[in-house]
Amino acid sequence: MHVDVTLLGQFSISVDGRSPGAGDWRRTRSVAVVKLLALAPRHRMHREQVIDALWPELGPEAGAANLRKAIHYARRTLGEHEIILVEGETLALAPGAEIVVDAEVFEADAAAALKTDDPAAAARAAQLYVGDLLPGDLYAEWTDERRQRLRDLYVRALKAAGLWEQVLSVDPFDERAVRALMQSALDAGDRGEVIRQFQRLRDRLRADMGMGPQAETVKLYERAVALRSVEPAGISERVRGLLAWGIVQLNNGEFGDAREKGEEARLLAIAAKLGREVGEASAIVGITAHMQGRWREMFQSEFVDCIQRSPQFATEVFDANLCLAEFCLTKAGGHDEMRKCAGELLAFAEGAGSIAGRALSLLILGMVEFLEGRLEPAEATLTAAEKLAAEAGTPFGQALALHRLAEIALARGQNWRSNRLAQKGMRLSESTWCAAHSSIRFQCLAVEAATTPQQVREAIEAGDRSLAERTICQQCSMGFRVASAIALAEAGHLDHAVQRINAAERIAGMWQGSPWPVAIWEARGVYRLACGEGGQAAALFREAAARYSEFGRVRDEQRCLGRIAAGGPALLAAS
Repeated sequence: MHVDVTLLGQFSISVDGRSPGAGDWRRTRSVAVVKLLALAPRHRMHREQVIDALWPELGPEAGAANLRKAIHYARRTLGEHEIILVEGETLALAPGAEIVVDAEVFEADAAAALKTDDPAAAARAAQLYVGDLLPGDLYAEWTDERRQRLRDLYVRALKAAGLWEQVLSVDPFDERAVRALMQSALDAGDRGEVIRQFQRLRDRLRADMGMGPQAETVKLYERAVALRSVEPAGISERVRGLLAWGIVQLNNGEFGDAREKGEEARLLAIAAKLGREVGEASAIVGITAHMQGRWREMFQSEFVDCIQRSPQFATEVFDANLCLAEFCLTKAGGHDEMRKCAGELLAFAEGAGSIAGRALSLLILGMVEFLEGRLEPAEATLTAAEKLAAEAGTPFGQALALHRLAEIALARGQNWRSNRLAQKGMRLSESTWCAAHSSIRFQCLAVEAATTPQQVREAIEAGDRSLAERTICQQCSMGFRVASAIALAEAGHLDHAVQRINAAERIAGMWQGSPWPVAIWEARGVYRLACGEGGQAAALFREAAARYSEFGRVRDEQRCLGRIAAGGPALLAAS
């Protein structure tokens, strides 16, 4: 018997040239048993390992019964009784057959090529990797470690082969690959290609999030810009170089130098009418002020200066600071500070006749009212902000107002209206350079508004694709990360839920003073409850409610207390 198994890019299996179609697998767990055994060393596993992987929620007897059924259906689908043999407590995939598993072939060839240091051999091995391991089983915990290991091996093979463009198709942030392509273009005298590669990297790294190229990469770019016997560097190229150095200095803690670079870049960008670069420079100035603990004062000054001197760039300057404005809202005492600040800015904007300034001020005021649980005034204020943002032509501010309005609809149980507002906001956000901040927020709403397991799964997968394929603001991604972890815990996918909680906790640590660590406690409470640990769940919910109260987040506090009440007498007693 000859068995061919494909695990990379898709799943298929053939026995002596006969392959069942996808529709022939009437039981998903029967095909899962085959996949598990194909991945296992020597294609053997202890029966308890299989049961733990596929039916972790069941007891030994129920799990064993399900396993027997799965084996029966797998044998029937493949037309071979000996395709899965039970030898005592061990399951084996076709032990007497010749088995070829594409993932094993790739792994062996890539490892051998890397030992020889032969670029041609590495390139041949890389060709065997036609896609990630079992892409249809992203939520199967038993695929995670092997999938990542094979992907890492693939990237190592590509690097050994010098296939830098393919490296970037897997990891767009790999600066070694970018520098290799830049250096190759520089050696060929292709100044334009160096600049194109640099700009592509900048687009991925996002200056508005404090992410930029490394100093070594910026130096290569400047060498290309300064090449002789070509046209002089344009303003846009000078601005991009200044922005890149500003990020390098920001990440090195050289805040004064970073601010100077940001301010210089902004002046040049305003003169050249480079709207996006005005926004990116404003973001660098804002981030440096935030790191120095003076963002609110800086922004009030910028708000006034922008309306008076550069009203045509108000949208870019305001949009660049909205994420920081929200962060200031979330810290303890932030509501009162930002309510006062937004009120003063609103008065100035009204006096100056600035529609964009009025829209921003009302958006901040509406967010304060929403976080404090006053839904009716929040809805009125945010509706006014959304209309003014539309009139001013500021789609990012309009999208954020729609996001909060969708949250209000969801809080009222109007899932249909929440979805409609979110879809409109998503379309608007995708048209802006700030989509990296707003798009993932709408994915969070989609998870929270989902009413069926299928909708939850689709919403989580869409958000995961966004995180994998684009540069997303880590702070703005926290809502989605927490919501998806909670949804997975409630659905019984406990391993995936705790992985997401741990990842979210690492990101939350970057934003000291924010309520995100509290949201992690709430998510851990849901996880503990799903694990049957009511006492720990109640303690986490109680602590989260108390901390939310300190932040003035009434709705969040009430939700955590509601989780205790919904847990029944046992959870109430534990609290």
